[in-house]
Amino acid sequence: MKNKLMLKDLSDKELQERLEVEQMQLVKMRINHAVSPLENPNVLNTTRKNIARINTEIRMRQISSENSKVE
Repeated sequence: MKNKLMLKDLSDKELQERLEVEQMQLVKMRINHAVSPLENPNVLNTTRKNIARINTEIRMRQISSENSKVE
């Protein structure tokens, strides 16, 4: 819940930057996990969910801006 509130406070540019960072972090963790198992593999799921939350927030903003242009 706290993460969701934080995302709403970020600007569009900050959201894009955060998305890129999370995606790079996921790729690195997957590579490290393939070489030697992670101490806590649940971090992969958490990172995937964070990426999904960020994508959802970006899409919600796109939809709201499209709706405001139509009206």
